Amino acid sequence: MKKTLGCIRKADTDFAMIEDGDRIAVGISGGKDSLLLLHALSLYRQFTHKNFSLTAVTVTLGLEPFDLSGIEKLCASLEVPYLVQPTQIGQIIFDLRKEKNPCSLCSKMRRAALLNLCRENGLNKLALGHHREDAIETLLMSLFYEGRFHTFQPKSYMTKTGITVIRPLIYLPEKHVLHMKKVLDLPVVPSPCPADGNTAREEMKQLMKQLKLRFPDAPERFLHALQNPADLWQQEEP
Repeated sequence: MKKTLGCIRKADTDFAMIEDGDRIAVGISGGKDSLLLLHALSLYRQFTHKNFSLTAVTVTLGLEPFDLSGIEKLCASLEVPYLVQPTQIGQIIFDLRKEKNPCSLCSKMRRAALLNLCRENGLNKLALGHHREDAIETLLMSLFYEGRFHTFQPKSYMTKTGITVIRPLIYLPEKHVLHMKKVLDLPVVPSPCPADGNTAREEMKQLMKQLKLRFPDAPERFLHALQNPADLWQQEEP
């Protein structure tokens, strides 16, 4: 947990993510990343000098099975309130629209539902569990599918809702998330999504594995480039 908290502290310091008086919603998908974030932030608030509150929030997709009882127990043990917002996003995407590439639309709809849930409950920030590899994979998807260099920001203000989205695990390697999942015995909920494991993100994950075989420090290099975007456009020497 020391490494996890160190990465959160660095991200908080670099991007001014958390401030006194913040009412932070932690988006819980049921996966290892968001559950580790919840556990880590509950510890982080104990030793940081900042006064902030946490509320765990989940938007369900209307897909089954999706048993949240383990997450409810974890939130109770951490003394963190837990809000669940049921939706029919899964039905809209798979049954009505029959999306062939559902991930992008699903992400947008879930994010909108989470932001509305935050606003309705007086929560001013939404913390998401994206880690280092998530940022890199998003960059690769943008490059190969959209022809541009783009990934999510560590901290973004959503003008329509007035909610700030933060990603405190942005510096944390995925391998450490996997390690902490076992150490903490996190109550991960298997995804009921029909597209799980067969997505563009999974393709990028496999591509990164191949790159790491040839260039072991590739993730660190990618992260450095993301931290210094101006380096991408350096002019050639005359």
